[in-house]
Amino acid sequence: SSFFFPPSQKPKSELVRTSLRLLTSSAYRLQSECKKTLPVETCPTTDIQLVTQQVIQCAYDIAKAAKQLVTITTKENNN
Repeated sequence: SSFFFPPSQKPKSELVRTSLRLLTSSAYRLQSECKKTLPVETCPTTDIQLVTQQVIQCAYDIAKAAKQLVTITTKENNN
């Protein structure tokens, strides 16, 4: 979570930290999966259909984490 916040401003909410961890890990996974489709990275055994499913799952996880963050911060700002 310090990827998004300076150490002095770490989020206090465990829900925010969990969402940020999911967002960060999913973004790294998405980058890794997308690299597998590049001509330089692709090998004959690369299953493009499986990679595509992984990319879709990563994108879903990123959207889910982003939605959680919006929901949490909206609730916190309204209190």
